[in-house]
Amino acid sequence: MSKKKRLALFASGRGTNGEALYKAMQEGRINGEFALIITDHGDAGIIERSKSWGIPVFVIERSDYASKEDFEGAQLQVLAQYDIDGIVLAGYMRIVGAELIAAYEHKILNIHPALLPSFPGLHGHQQALDAGVKVTGCTVHFVDAGMDTGPIILQCTVPVYADDTEETLSERLLPVEHQTYIEALALFCKDALVMDGRIVRRKDND
Repeated sequence: MSKKKRLALFASGRGTNGEALYKAMQEGRINGEFALIITDHGDAGIIERSKSWGIPVFVIERSDYASKEDFEGAQLQVLAQYDIDGIVLAGYMRIVGAELIAAYEHKILNIHPALLPSFPGLHGHQQALDAGVKVTGCTVHFVDAGMDTGPIILQCTVPVYADDTEETLSERLLPVEHQTYIEALALFCKDALVMDGRIVRRKDND
């Protein structure tokens, strides 16, 4: 088994995806570990959720900095102290800036609750319902400078039912999101993902 990847978890909210990934790491399903957590909200649920993990948490709020550049500079400064191999966005509600992307190109992963490139941005579930699609899902992708436009790593689907609401669809998709993110991060941590232009291809290292 190769050395565990050292990862930073970025989260803004409840942290359910982050918790699912953390548990998968503890179970040995992902050859990685969260070295630190960065949140942009002092009251984010991930802070309470991660208390028993023994992982340092840094609250870096945009409102504390004069510019987006200063804000991201503070993030980069913290990351540099921890020798990070990759960044995992789990419910992180900000667009990642160019400097961070350049420093960690094809090393920042995100999950989106829709089948990209359809329904990017906020309210992916509601966008799917409004469009009348019969199947939706989630996408794990590398982050680039666009809004949910980065190279796609993995996608999984769920059916959309006629009586679905944003809440019921979200509830059905959440466990699928967890499993998809675990699988994608496991591939990343064993260096099984290679870039071919904008296409992410899988190589088997087993």
